[in-house]
Amino acid sequence: MSSGVDPFTLEVIRHALSATAEEMSLVVMRAARSPLLREAGDLSSAITDARGELVAQGRDIPMHMGVMSFTVKEFLKRVPADRLEPGDVWFLNLPEIGGNHLPDVKAVRPVFADGVLRAFAVSLAHWADIGGAVPGSYVPSATDAWQEGLRLPPVRLFSRAGAERETLDMVLANVRGSAEREGDILAQMAATRAAEQRLEALCARHGAAEVALAMSRLHDHAEAQMRAALGTLPPGVYQGEDWLDDDAAGGEPVPIRVRIDLEEDRARFDFSESGDAVRGPLNTTPFIAAASVFYAVKALVGADIQANGGCYRPLQVITRPGSVLDPGPERPVVGGNHETSQRVADAIFRALEPAVPERLSAGGPTTSGLLLFAGQRDDGAWTTLYETHGGGEGARCDRDGAPVVRVHMSNVMNTPAEVIEAEYPVRVESQRLRRGSGGAGLHRGGDGLHREYRVLAERISLTSMFERAVVPPYGLQGGAPGAPFQVTVIPAEGDAYRLPGKANVALGRGDRVVVESCGGGGYGAPTEPGPER
Repeated sequence: MSSGVDPFTLEVIRHALSATAEEMSLVVMRAARSPLLREAGDLSSAITDARGELVAQGRDIPMHMGVMSFTVKEFLKRVPADRLEPGDVWFLNLPEIGGNHLPDVKAVRPVFADGVLRAFAVSLAHWADIGGAVPGSYVPSATDAWQEGLRLPPVRLFSRAGAERETLDMVLANVRGSAEREGDILAQMAATRAAEQRLEALCARHGAAEVALAMSRLHDHAEAQMRAALGTLPPGVYQGEDWLDDDAAGGEPVPIRVRIDLEEDRARFDFSESGDAVRGPLNTTPFIAAASVFYAVKALVGADIQANGGCYRPLQVITRPGSVLDPGPERPVVGGNHETSQRVADAIFRALEPAVPERLSAGGPTTSGLLLFAGQRDDGAWTTLYETHGGGEGARCDRDGAPVVRVHMSNVMNTPAEVIEAEYPVRVESQRLRRGSGGAGLHRGGDGLHREYRVLAERISLTSMFERAVVPPYGLQGGAPGAPFQVTVIPAEGDAYRLPGKANVALGRGDRVVVESCGGGGYGAPTEPGPER
């Protein structure tokens, strides 16, 4: 382990780095124009060292944090460090550059001290529209990456002189709701500027060399902690699988399979036996597969370990080129970000059920439950309501599951009904628990959500992207599965119909949409009959 920083100073620097990442997220939420960011908080923040290794993160969204462990390292392969200058802010969203899907746009600012590159501040924000064939940029029928929206390789939008106006205008010309997008871009820029100021002050107080050394020690310390934590798991080979409902193109369920080799202080996760790349937008990147692995391991054995590059050194992740987890850059991936990533986590947890059942929850709402309402106001401005819906948490060995939460790779808040009705041509008619939707067991799964929307516009586009409608949340140790996810459209005129998990339909004034999110799986075989169990 590196030496030269006393443990008290190390802790001061560690907490300062974490606080800086937290402040970045608060800046975006306070400054952004879109409700998706300022209300739902679909964003994340990170600090890396000069080599791009993660050193601190906000308490944000696991799928984002996992991919940001790779973003700057991949960015530096395209934009060498000697091209970077103080004041630069680069934006990118290409999934193959340490990314996940096009709507999650990363702002990357290099931070200098004493004229030397010392760190990077990274702000990831989900843009409510990134262009593409469908408003909101979720294209269920997409068969290639170019149908999903604007693809941004690393492009500098800000320099020391200010905004690169021509480049910024090019970006805004290719997305819907350009005024709202520009506000969100400025919020991301401001967040990275706040981080730059904090990091410059930290280096001024402790010395830039001392801060760099502390970052190195934090990596080493987290690695040692993770190796020790892995040693608490029974060594052996474990295999598990979970299934996507379909391929988003009318096909059969798609398997996600993992083989886990646990050794005393390291682990290998091999996903080579997972299904082939699919036609629809449920493919994802190896970075997302790794993010799910990192999350699962930290949740099981290392929740208190500082999340940084060293934490992940003992973990090896293998994906097969041509598979749904490693499809290549031409495949559509928008839904894989939050649907397939959850299948990866669930496959890992199911594999480890024989080893540590007491540490696991039964299957829960491991889907975004996404409904995306998009249209134009009377003045022509675009409006996009991107709303995810939680469901019942899976039960555990010592308690029932909680109702209507989000679990694992997600951490997005709901948009309050009052905000929806103030910002969008949609009314929330009712909201309540979906009673009885949790799976039976010694401990019962949590109940899902029942929510009903009414359309107030003459025409609006509705896109769905959800799972757990065909393959419901699973029970553990003999518990029953939870009720599946379902969405029903009730037209103002005509017959009601069930909305597929990946679809785009046009709605009109007075049409209603009823969401019934999935219940959690039960844990343990019931010991008594009746609805209580």
